[in-house]
Amino acid sequence: MAVSSLESSSQFDHTLFYCEENVYFLCKKLCANGVADADGSDLYVVFISNEKKQIPLWHQKASKRADGVILWDYHVVCIQRKRGGDSPCLVWDLDSSLPFPSPLASYVSETVQPSFRLFSEYQRLFRIVHAPILLRFFASDRRHMKDPAGNWIVEPPSYEPIVAEDKTVHNLNEYIEIRAEDISTNVGAELINDVSNKKLGVVMNENQLQEFFSQVSQ
Repeated sequence: MAVSSLESSSQFDHTLFYCEENVYFLCKKLCANGVADADGSDLYVVFISNEKKQIPLWHQKASKRADGVILWDYHVVCIQRKRGGDSPCLVWDLDSSLPFPSPLASYVSETVQPSFRLFSEYQRLFRIVHAPILLRFFASDRRHMKDPAGNWIVEPPSYEPIVAEDKTVHNLNEYIEIRAEDISTNVGAELINDVSNKKLGVVMNENQLQEFFSQVSQ
């Protein structure tokens, strides 16, 4: 499902293994091009991880398997939810081999595969952050991509690291530390309000993800 003139993930900046920065700039471009609201209010940045930093996702371009499954330590995507109307939620995943963007329901079915039985240590948890908040407060100096000697594990993007509005230079770790004990107990108006106001958003499990986005559109 293509949106506007943005029909290919190749039209967005992408550096493998820097998904958080890729999504940061994807959100900015969607806003600038009119595909999303100018302030990003219809965009949500989703950090996927767990306590063990081991999450299986399918249909990933970096996989060497036919089914595209890969075990990420964390992954980041953008979900777009237009308020009102019957437009489906769209998932913008620059690392996925699925249609770009993909409807949320099919993305969850194909990429998360909730029906696939997993050991508990591989359960996927989701931190949902409203894009207008993330674009103000997120920062990464890429320290997580250096070995103990200070050498790059993977070469970084050529542009300067992202610095937050308040001059914070690194807080990526706060977004990707996702624990089961932080999962919201129920999806409702209070949770939707928390996503709109909390710097680190809210944490939910895969069973709550689609329910949340069905309610946030009301």
